[in-house]
Amino acid sequence: MFSAALKSFSSNISSNYSWSPQPSSTAGPWKIHDAKKRTTGKAASVFIFDKKSLEPAGGGLSSSRSNDRNLKKSHEQVLERLKKEASSLARLRHPSILELAEPVEETRNGGLMFATEAVTASLAGLLSDKDEQERAGGVGGRGSRYVVEEADGTRRRRELEIDELEIQKGLLQIAKGLEFLHESASLVHCNLTPEAIFINSKGDWKISGLGYSSPPENSNAATSVTPIALSEVLNYDARLPRCAQLNLDYTSPDFVMDNNVSSAADMFSLGLIVVALYNSPHKSPLETNGSTTTYKRLFSAPSTTPTPNNSFLSSKSPPRDVVSSLLPRLITRRPAQRFSAREMQQAQYFDNILVSTIRFLESLPAKTPNEKSQFMRGLPRILNQFPKSVLEKKILPALLEEMKDKELLALVLQNVFKMMPLMSNGKRAFVDQVTPKLRETFIIVAKKGTPAPEKDSLRDAGLMVLLENMQVVADNTTGKEFKDDILPIIQQSLESTTHSLVDASLKTLSVILPALDFSTIKNDLFPVIANVFSKTSSMGIKIRGLEAFQTLCGGTPNAVEPEDDLNGFTEKKKGKQNTSCILDKYTIQEKVVPLMKGIKTKEPAVMMAALDVFKEVGKIADSDYLAMDVLPILWTFSLGPLLNLQQFQAFIALIKSLSNKIEQEQTRKLQELSASNSSPAAVRNDFMSFGAVGSANGLNSPTNGDEGDFETLVTGRKGGSASDVFGEQWGSGSASTTLPSRPSVGSRTQSQGAAASFSWSSPSPAPVPQAPQSYNLQPAPPTSRTITPDHTMGSFTPLQPSNLAPSFSQPLQPSRPGAPSMGVLSPTTSTMSPTPSQGRAVDWSAASNAPNMWSNSTNVRQSHIVPSSTSNASFSIAPPPASPYSNFNIAPPPSNNRQTSYQGSIGPIRNNASIGMDTTHSMGMVSNAGPGRGSMGTVVQPQPLQQQTPGVQPGQKQGIDKYESLL
Repeated sequence: MFSAALKSFSSNISSNYSWSPQPSSTAGPWKIHDAKKRTTGKAASVFIFDKKSLEPAGGGLSSSRSNDRNLKKSHEQVLERLKKEASSLARLRHPSILELAEPVEETRNGGLMFATEAVTASLAGLLSDKDEQERAGGVGGRGSRYVVEEADGTRRRRELEIDELEIQKGLLQIAKGLEFLHESASLVHCNLTPEAIFINSKGDWKISGLGYSSPPENSNAATSVTPIALSEVLNYDARLPRCAQLNLDYTSPDFVMDNNVSSAADMFSLGLIVVALYNSPHKSPLETNGSTTTYKRLFSAPSTTPTPNNSFLSSKSPPRDVVSSLLPRLITRRPAQRFSAREMQQAQYFDNILVSTIRFLESLPAKTPNEKSQFMRGLPRILNQFPKSVLEKKILPALLEEMKDKELLALVLQNVFKMMPLMSNGKRAFVDQVTPKLRETFIIVAKKGTPAPEKDSLRDAGLMVLLENMQVVADNTTGKEFKDDILPIIQQSLESTTHSLVDASLKTLSVILPALDFSTIKNDLFPVIANVFSKTSSMGIKIRGLEAFQTLCGGTPNAVEPEDDLNGFTEKKKGKQNTSCILDKYTIQEKVVPLMKGIKTKEPAVMMAALDVFKEVGKIADSDYLAMDVLPILWTFSLGPLLNLQQFQAFIALIKSLSNKIEQEQTRKLQELSASNSSPAAVRNDFMSFGAVGSANGLNSPTNGDEGDFETLVTGRKGGSASDVFGEQWGSGSASTTLPSRPSVGSRTQSQGAAASFSWSSPSPAPVPQAPQSYNLQPAPPTSRTITPDHTMGSFTPLQPSNLAPSFSQPLQPSRPGAPSMGVLSPTTSTMSPTPSQGRAVDWSAASNAPNMWSNSTNVRQSHIVPSSTSNASFSIAPPPASPYSNFNIAPPPSNNRQTSYQGSIGPIRNNASIGMDTTHSMGMVSNAGPGRGSMGTVVQPQPLQQQTPGVQPGQKQGIDKYESLL
């Protein structure tokens, strides 16, 4: 016991393999476990025999039986046959013989185990599953399934199929295996049953169960195999399981009735297996229950003997070729009439194009290069006729083995990619079988210090086939698999010196982008494409690179835009369109556009491809970036000397489109900014008007009174004029002079007469009238300067000076004949009429003899406006009193907080002077009116009267303050 345990601990199978605890299938006394080799991960199968399986089903042996030498001897014989089965596999090496991986070993409990190539099931297990499927409801039933373990350790149920081609292929392989046993190994199997046939992971049928193998009688060939004693093996022992004994249901009558061991016995057994494949249930037509007596009785009567007359006792009629040409030469009483293993392979049953293709494929390594090439070119025409299981398990592995031959590489890959859509498990087969071969063939890892590999045209041809079928690759791989296994191949293709490979790689961009994540595209793929684009000297690669940039920016190269027939409807072309941007905005602006700017060639094809890229950039980039970086490039490209009119117009159309986008975006931004800041924006004249310099040098000061002295000096006049009165004194004192930098809104130019704004202020507002009073004053023709207000102008209370001097109690009169008289303010025409007949006349002579109180900026005389005596309610201006005062008391109309606007002109006021009014009723001077006349308007922004700061006008300072706050 200790030695057995030691053997178990030192077992090569236990140390080299790991296997599932539960068996995936059974075959005779063996339990088959899916396994993997620890070092390589290669799949395998471990066969384990438990010695306890020899015990009766009711429990262990009694003490009396344990002493029975015959039973113990039977157990020992069973163990010896099982060891012989494993050792025979070690000696026999053939594609149709099950391949042994590890020799047989004893287990701790006295059992046996050995390892072989990976198998999915035995033929007996497959037929048993077919029986369950048919009992469950035919095709719609559960189906044949086996539990297998994937590479990642997960277990799944795998569908097994068996159809006519599978049977033909399997029988052909068994016939080849028997040919090897009979002719080369000089052995007879002697127990060829469905349990002795295994199906490996490639779908090949393999012979095993050689525990009863024996040399044929009268054989002179040297062999180490001990012949079997038919008298012993045919004797059924009820104390042993049936699976550990010879199965009489598939035994030839040569054994039972003739006691003769010959190779023809195996062919009879193979015939019974063929019947079982088509029978229902799938079992032998002979049912003996292990009794040789029963077996002899069945062959004594024609009705129970399988013959062509009774369809070989099959419940279902086999195919015609099976019944007519195959079974009659296998299931026959006379051994001489049977097929040999070699002859069977030439039977009519195997004469069809599909079987012939498989047979040629199996012998492909021995064919000439010309035969191989011809075979690969014709194979695509019949691939769709093969069953899916045959494609996956048989044809695909055989083709992949031929990828080592570079002469066949391109042809093999064409067939492989054509097979992928035809297979039900194509995705798994591609990842498990094709991808490793692709990496092994195309990924070249250059070692440091070694020269670059030479150009290989055969390898490039195969790589071209791979790139042309990139959609098939993407459909059969996950994102991670594509990134790890396929992307390195594409990157090497992009860096190839062969232009056709680079071109084909760039054309696959629309296919490979959906399979990759953003980080991989930006960091791994885009730099390679950018490097190719910047370094290539081929115009075709340059254009293909631009198309790649268009794709990366979200466009679709060579997409046909919908035609507009001006009917109001545009019909979009059907097809999958890429509407999402692949790269981010930063990468496009900072990396893609600079590459575009560096284009040196002016070829129209390159320019138009660049235009397509800029169309996509225009949809993504910021407006300011488009204005400052993209539009200059577009203008440069549009003026290319080789562009025709249509191409130039295409550039102009894009330039206009981007310009409109920039305009709309900037307008929207400014509107939002204006909504958030209600103050008027500063204009250019606000900063170009530097104010008066009178405070520094005495010139142009509006309050120093020097202008009147200068006029008196140069004209020789001693008295002031009307212009002196209105031009010099109204801006002094508390009433500040307002000098805007340009005419206010609604004003006219100098040639048209600038509009002036007047505003009066009153210490105590009058009561608000019931109806609003407004004056919309428009210029009137010179001949008629009166308007009729919409209310009675007599409601204005005449202004009275606060301190009236006797010398100014009478209206002023002109000091000389012909002097201009003060006009009359007409509410209807908004002009001061020079006609002295309306209103009170002004006595200018008294003003000429009196001291000029208006010339002093510190003494401002109060005046008042009184209604004229005319029906039009004109106004005349009375002279101020002699005593100085600091403000005008002008009675406003009976309204509170209302703005009364007068627009017109005042005749004899000083040149470039206009009077403004605002809702605060302050009075000021505006120096923008036309020569000899002023205009009345409305000052929109109310502000209190204040002394003007020398050098800076109020309107100008307000603009400066706003600009500073904006900065």
